[in-house]
Amino acid sequence: MKFSRRMLGIALGAALATGISSPGMSQSAAQAISSESVIETIKKDGVIRIGLSLFVPWSMRDKNGDLIGFELDVGRKLAEDMGVEVEFVPTAWDGIIPALVSGNYDVIISGMSITAQRNLTINFTDPYAYSGLAILANKSLTEGMSLEDYNKPEVTFAARRGATPAVVIAANFPEATLLLFDEDGASTQEVLNGNAHASMAAQPTPNREMARNPETLSVPFDNLYDPRGEAFGVRKGDPDAMNFFNNWIAQEWRSGWLQARHDYWFAGEEWADQVAQ
Repeated sequence: MKFSRRMLGIALGAALATGISSPGMSQSAAQAISSESVIETIKKDGVIRIGLSLFVPWSMRDKNGDLIGFELDVGRKLAEDMGVEVEFVPTAWDGIIPALVSGNYDVIISGMSITAQRNLTINFTDPYAYSGLAILANKSLTEGMSLEDYNKPEVTFAARRGATPAVVIAANFPEATLLLFDEDGASTQEVLNGNAHASMAAQPTPNREMARNPETLSVPFDNLYDPRGEAFGVRKGDPDAMNFFNNWIAQEWRSGWLQARHDYWFAGEEWADQVAQ
């Protein structure tokens, strides 16, 4: 079908007419989106609900059973700056994203690295921390092994179900046997007990575990796998929440607060006597 100049003029006129009315419509749409933001819910309820999974030193329980760790510092500071209370919702790692989508809490702050697969379901803020994964090995089981030797069926890795190390191990050592556990500490314990040759965790956790158990554990290679940023996880379709959280993260990077708290929890062990060993 031929498209005449007259038809083109009619089409352009319709487009212009639509454009004339669009500012008001756009403003109404923007107001509707803003009113539905989780930020407004947080302000209305006076509390921010944060989903997290327990793993040292991101989030853990002290000897009294209270939650401590880097994520707890971040969540409490965020709530303080918003002028609201904070409620932490400990959640199994493999259910942490579905629980966010279902509305069980407002945001995930749990050392979650940004991946394309996760990004299909939720949105991520700018990173508020950075880390890379290293291999933590049982010394007696892996003595004399090259990196290539780890990629054999007779070699067993241990990892937390659904966590980034499990994915990275499967991708880099596809021939190895992979044991999955629901708790992060179980992976290291399997290596300590000699039931697994190795595990993988974000530094400095492997170095810290090696220092605690120098006779049993080693970090045999300098390789850092999957270096990436960790970010807040938020539900899709909430630009106001993304804007607020990104601005807060940027401010705390500029102030040095995020780096200082990360150094406290990851670069040293001043906090170690607070938790059961």
